[in-house]
Amino acid sequence: MRISGVTIPDDKRVDIALTYIYGIGRSNVGPVLAAANLDGAKRAKTLTEDEVKSLTKVLEKYKIEGDLRADIAADLRRLKESGSYRGVRHTRGLPSRGQRTRSNARTKRGKRVTIGAIKKEVAAKMETAQKSKESGK
Repeated sequence: MRISGVTIPDDKRVDIALTYIYGIGRSNVGPVLAAANLDGAKRAKTLTEDEVKSLTKVLEKYKIEGDLRADIAADLRRLKESGSYRGVRHTRGLPSRGQRTRSNARTKRGKRVTIGAIKKEVAAKMETAQKSKESGK
């Protein structure tokens, strides 16, 4: 079954299956089902055509999928163009809500990259290797 361009899993309960739609989460699936007069405990494959139509009609009132993604992208673009602090943090790929970055923020910043001092002996070896490469060319 497809609702608003998303394939809903047949074997899941309707209240869980609706969360596969971007913009519909566990908190607002209850009001959606209540407005459509559906039981959340039913399986998605047991829904009739009329129930699917009523569910689709209720979901038209919500901003979901492409519209929601476009709005979020526009909001981020506006923050970046205005040069606000939050926009700069988004541009740099850092947390924008005040979290510490000295020891955490691995999800946002990515894998650790060690930046440190090189011992004098290692630096000298690297320099001589670089010179020998250049002279060999």
